[in-house]
Amino acid sequence: MVVLEGLHPLKHALRFGARVQRAVAPDPERVVALARDLAPDVADAIAALLEPGEVREPLDVVAYADPPAPRPLGDAPVVLLDGPRHLGNVGAAIRVAAAADAGGVLVRGEADPWHPAAVRGAAGLQYALPVERVQEPPSDRPLVALDPDGAPLDTIPDRAVLAFGAERHGLSEAVRARADAVCALPMRPGVSSLNLATAVAATLYALRAGRARW
Repeated sequence: MVVLEGLHPLKHALRFGARVQRAVAPDPERVVALARDLAPDVADAIAALLEPGEVREPLDVVAYADPPAPRPLGDAPVVLLDGPRHLGNVGAAIRVAAAADAGGVLVRGEADPWHPAAVRGAAGLQYALPVERVQEPPSDRPLVALDPDGAPLDTIPDRAVLAFGAERHGLSEAVRARADAVCALPMRPGVSSLNLATAVAATLYALRAGRARW
């Protein structure tokens, strides 16, 4: 089961088709009132699910949902997180990838993108696009590595996989060696790196700004 901690993960999961089995809140009426204000499109579904129960502070609601069925990657650029260490960063990267309508998010390494902390960081938007853990990047798509020493971020091949390195060590040698191109976001001299989710957001929106469509 996927654990959804808080109203925002629950609303997004429902909005993008999750099958929620149970939702518990210390004060269901308060949660329903908040849902009618913030997410009226799914407020009735939340009201029907909620039952009284204790959750750990400061959470207002905890829900349990089935994981989605496997989904193919979309044609838009796909984000590959190469060995991330912090589940909050994984979740935040998924959140911006969903907002930018990326083709999916792949996580290489030990971090589980469906861990409750990652789901909380993504506000439940794992349900909005394909998200999975992989051993290696897909072999049927161009692989573009993002690195401060790369070439200017200009044209990205169609259906590319954009690889972002871990918070401390950057890209692994294995992924960098397989890359078809290495590109960099333009940054002010003296600034050597960006937060992982920030780098994902800046890259995806730079690409969107340069194209009417993927």
